[in-house]
Amino acid sequence: MYRQNRKRVMIRALGTVGAVVLAATATACGPQEQKPGAPAALAPSSSADGTSPAASPSTSSDGKPGDASPSASSSGTSSPSASAPGSASASPSVKYVMANGDESEQVRELQARLRQLGHLKTAPTAFYGSKTTAAVRAFQGKHGLTASGSVDQATWTKVQSSSHKPTADELRPPTTNELDTPDPRCMTGRVMCISKESRTLAWMIDGKVVSSMDVRFGSENTPTREGVFKVDRKERKWTSTLYHTSMPYAMFFSGGQAVHYSADFAARGYAGASHGCVNVRDMGKVSALFDQVTVGDKVVVYW
Repeated sequence: MYRQNRKRVMIRALGTVGAVVLAATATACGPQEQKPGAPAALAPSSSADGTSPAASPSTSSDGKPGDASPSASSSGTSSPSASAPGSASASPSVKYVMANGDESEQVRELQARLRQLGHLKTAPTAFYGSKTTAAVRAFQGKHGLTASGSVDQATWTKVQSSSHKPTADELRPPTTNELDTPDPRCMTGRVMCISKESRTLAWMIDGKVVSSMDVRFGSENTPTREGVFKVDRKERKWTSTLYHTSMPYAMFFSGGQAVHYSADFAARGYAGASHGCVNVRDMGKVSALFDQVTVGDKVVVYW
């Protein structure tokens, strides 16, 4: 009996290893199904490389790959949850409704309201990062509140009274994203400089931006890898061997992960996500990029 149980355990272990190897090597990036009523994304974000149409995008201050599961209501009357991952300098007696590092639909609403008020230039992503922190701090300073960069109840009440309840288009607008400050690793040579925070790809040569485009990433379960890579192959026409979906203008940089055009991204926006690839929704831009990028060019993916 002991030997039989041991044999079963070994078989399960070998099966798990095989699945990991397949996921790392297959050219995946197929569409992920979005359940009705589920939050967009992150990434995150439902489907990415498929061709079925739907919803609209969210680009923002602090785009994290999957717009995460909502931890708060998107209505203006959502009740505060006392969490404060950010703002270490603030008094520990202050309870925060939202703070740096949070991710929820309430954060998305905050970002939409701050955008209405002119404190945030990019669109909501539901992730509270550096740009949202700066926007909150600016709002607090303007209204005589403690400029902590985190949202306490007084700040949230003032934001709500100073703005209107965001519409669906304001929460997930189909806008073109504003470029992030390039990572220092992007400043030399030929680089596809890809920011997860601003959800943009900047094609740069010797520190100068040649072209730029909106991009979308993998979900939390299938994240786009971060770091410095090189383009190891290009395929003008390619179909995912794992998900059997079209990946035109694919520029592979990390196993099965590639920068490529996504018809689903063009249709759904940020209501979807890839299985790890970097999706581009502008076919004209990615086609031109494909013609300029060569095997061996650098790829930097960063927050």
